[in-house]
Amino acid sequence: MNATAPETTTPEAPRPPPKSARRRAREFALQGLYQWRVGGADEADIAAHLPELDGFAKADREFCLATIHGVLTRHEELSALIAAYIDRPFRELSPIEACILLIGTCELAHNPEIPYRVIINEAIELAKAFGGTDGHKYVNGVLDKVAADLRPTEVQAARTRA
Repeated sequence: MNATAPETTTPEAPRPPPKSARRRAREFALQGLYQWRVGGADEADIAAHLPELDGFAKADREFCLATIHGVLTRHEELSALIAAYIDRPFRELSPIEACILLIGTCELAHNPEIPYRVIINEAIELAKAFGGTDGHKYVNGVLDKVAADLRPTEVQAARTRA
């Protein structure tokens, strides 16, 4: 009798849901702003380089480029909004966390159609994926305070419902 051992299969880990075009846009905006902050790239260089990156076609191109433009044209204003809630000078923040905070603050200030909780969650996800070990906690804490300043009515209404 020739017995064979039963095949064992290990269940596959569940796949994460596919990334939305908007999330991909934020990831590419982060990459572009990192090039600006670390390497001194300007907006034209970033806009020319990003479409060459793998996966950019699946991103919301207009949102990505608008985000980069918004941050680059308002970075001093945005940095000042953030500075009130950080524990060191803005220039001393990690480039990744700094860029994520700029993106989140820009969206909070200039994209009222996006709920503040969505903006903060997206920033947290960026920090988890690209930032330091606890960078997402820092980003969450800072953006929560910035949101309370920039969108007091929306934040208060959400806190009342919770």
